[in-house]
Amino acid sequence: MPETLTVLKTRRSCRAYKPDPVEDEKLNAIIEAGTYAATGMGKQSPIILVVKDKELRDKLSKMNAAIMGMEIDPFYGAPELLIVLADKAMPTYIYDGSLVMGNMMNAAADLGVASCWIHRAKEEFESEEGKAILKELGIEGDYEGIGHLILGYAANPLPAPKPRKANYVYRA
Repeated sequence: MPETLTVLKTRRSCRAYKPDPVEDEKLNAIIEAGTYAATGMGKQSPIILVVKDKELRDKLSKMNAAIMGMEIDPFYGAPELLIVLADKAMPTYIYDGSLVMGNMMNAAADLGVASCWIHRAKEEFESEEGKAILKELGIEGDYEGIGHLILGYAANPLPAPKPRKANYVYRA
């Protein structure tokens, strides 16, 4: 347990990446951790889209930036991109997908890989362009984008954790 708590206490979001790709062994371990996230009734409503194709990565980056009304790379130059989507037919799909994201972020930290959850996957994959991407990839169903997980190696030291707020926990 102490090792788990250390990872949880020290994991931080990274917003500046080296161009070096994550080794396949580590990437596969991170993905596997996501597949072991708790899900409502064990139904495993989420799916993980592993984006290795640079052209698709860049297209998704532009779509994400357009949703923000900006012309930046919202993926901060990270070389790896995982997208979690979840089946809307399952009442717990948002929670299920969020747990997959959390498992993968914590697994990445444990393996020395930096990460950051990037929002707007919902809007991306609700668009006609996003639906067309899923269809082209053979992904069928009523999926909602939960989040993008960018991965890579930090270009700068990660920040120290902020102190926890005083009223975080109430006991009854």
